[in-house]
Amino acid sequence: MLSIFTRTHKTLRRHIGRAAVALGVVALAACQPVASSRGPAIDTNAPIPVALLVPAGSGQASDELLARSLQNAARLAISDLGNVRIDLRVYNTAGQPGQAQAMAIRAADEGAKIVLGPVFAQEANAAGVALAGRGINVLSFSNNTDIAGGNVFVLGPTFQNTANRLASYAARQGKRRVMVVHDRNTAGEIGRAAIQRGVANAGGSVVGTVGYEFSQNGIVQAAPQIAAQIRANEADAVFMTADTAGALPMLTQMLRDNRIDTSVAQFIGLTRWDIPAATLSLPGTQGGWFALPDPALYQQYQSRYQAAFGEAPHPISGLAYDGIAAIGALVKNGQSNALTGSALTQGSGFVGVNGIFRLRGDGSNERGLAVAQIRNNQMVVIDAAPRSFGGAGF
Repeated sequence: MLSIFTRTHKTLRRHIGRAAVALGVVALAACQPVASSRGPAIDTNAPIPVALLVPAGSGQASDELLARSLQNAARLAISDLGNVRIDLRVYNTAGQPGQAQAMAIRAADEGAKIVLGPVFAQEANAAGVALAGRGINVLSFSNNTDIAGGNVFVLGPTFQNTANRLASYAARQGKRRVMVVHDRNTAGEIGRAAIQRGVANAGGSVVGTVGYEFSQNGIVQAAPQIAAQIRANEADAVFMTADTAGALPMLTQMLRDNRIDTSVAQFIGLTRWDIPAATLSLPGTQGGWFALPDPALYQQYQSRYQAAFGEAPHPISGLAYDGIAAIGALVKNGQSNALTGSALTQGSGFVGVNGIFRLRGDGSNERGLAVAQIRNNQMVVIDAAPRSFGGAGF
């Protein structure tokens, strides 16, 4: 579900619709490859100043909705912290890197000990650059691991985490001969590499890799070739980077039309196949596997949010809750170094509305994901999300 983390879009014709080109190129000058152990000392007996950077002020209604939902989620999390006191300070970035940089500096000048947000990768990178010299960590809502490292962490779901989970599950089910099918664009290439690493980590084999031009005509032209390679390489799994807003509906249907038997070659998706819900009813996606956060926990969050604020939460608002939950858990221990890089990357991780998660030294994250299958136009969890980092799924 990468379309919500980038401002770059491409419009294709009819069946393809509006597709996300995620994980765009960003400047990485100030980010280091490994998280620093530095961080400001805090007084855990006093309210902890936390800056929340949101995309309000851009003039776009979607940004205002997202900003409101992030604030609400953060405040809901604060209400669950018990005796831990958080002084939440909200700064509007308008979704722009320059504004994000200015607001990060202002937040630090006003005493913030850690920054939560912003949403878009270029913003998060700018905020991280601005605060690197001060040793203030940034827990961004981006899923772009290219900006991660040093004082910048990404909370968003990453390709690699999803690929690892699905490849591991597939291997346990005997699906070890994997054909990788990817969009020929930035997101598709990064997704391809993540799948290849995930399959190797799981002990499987990538028996073939094929891309297609990111257009309706490109899929029409490529489908017969993809199907032929699946058969020729005796693939027992087809791992796709396509998303529901882009190539997925047409690609899955055309592979079936080209006589791919999904009872032999299992369809697997790197992206969420349940958003929008209409995707569950597509003939081509039936039987497909994909990964998602613990649906039971997230449903509880949705219900609580709806009751508290009278509207449904934005799909990524849970990341704001998770960020506050992590900060609160660390502060609760009463240590002055609770918000340093070494504390943030504790191996036991944290629990949020999306399930368990932990931050890694390289600024990326690991999340406990469930594996689901589409059956009879419905989503069915076939492998539950792990509840600890020592359990199944890791």
